Amino acid sequence: MKASVEHVQQQYAFSERRSCRLLLVPASSYRYRPRDFDQGLRERLVELAREKPRYGYRRLHVLLGREGEHVNHKRVHRIYREAGLALRRKKRKHCVRLSRPLGIYTAANQEWALDFVHDVMASGRSIRVLNVVDAYTRESLAMEVDTSFAGLRVTRVLDQITAERGLPRAIRCDNGPELISRHFLAWALDHKIDLVHIQPGKPTQNASVESFNSKLREECLRVSWFQNLFEARRIIAAWRHDYNERRPHSSLNYMTPAEFAAKASGGKDAGSACLENAHGVSHFPTAMAAAS
Repeated sequence: MKASVEHVQQQYAFSERRSCRLLLVPASSYRYRPRDFDQGLRERLVELAREKPRYGYRRLHVLLGREGEHVNHKRVHRIYREAGLALRRKKRKHCVRLSRPLGIYTAANQEWALDFVHDVMASGRSIRVLNVVDAYTRESLAMEVDTSFAGLRVTRVLDQITAERGLPRAIRCDNGPELISRHFLAWALDHKIDLVHIQPGKPTQNASVESFNSKLREECLRVSWFQNLFEARRIIAAWRHDYNERRPHSSLNYMTPAEFAAKASGGKDAGSACLENAHGVSHFPTAMAAAS
């Protein structure tokens, strides 16, 4: 409205009072000049933001309260944005993955499940355990322990497994940097292995290895204190041997994975082993299982 009054004054050379009377604007409202009560608060907010550049308006509001400046958080947010202090956060980009639920497995090497588990040594240094599990026999095919892994190291471990028991049809894994690297993707393409990357944030799509990881944490990692990397490798290797050879597995009718693998490998008891455990290793069908 003030702009309209000023336009009438300039266009028709009317006085201020007459222009206000024509536009039905009170002269007192036209003459009112708002006072900036936020100037001191804005200056202090800018000073705090320069001291703590990664603080948002909520933390800055707390700092102002500690200084005795009791002001509404909504007012702080308004001034915070007007002063151009709002932080710009980049939204994390995720890989677009289609859901491929677990399938019905009828033999070993149809699908391997792969994942990493983290732990800490007595020195405070982190270690990682690369777990590879057969989705049908529930065998632990490898438990490689080191402080870090690259895509080349992962494929080296998989080459050692394939040299002993052949290539799998598919490998199910998450979207870690080692498992989406060009080297790992090229390795799978060269060996004609179907890579099944689960959807980000949905570990239940790789339930076989997640179940194995929970057993590893409960029975080994949480009850062990690793002085160094070599001791961690020794203890974890001993636990893997016990898991495969001695530990009864509830989903395998309380047989060990080694016993179940031996019965299901083609011996005279192979058929009965599959019948006894038909419900223990069956999951939702996938396109791959339906095609087979």
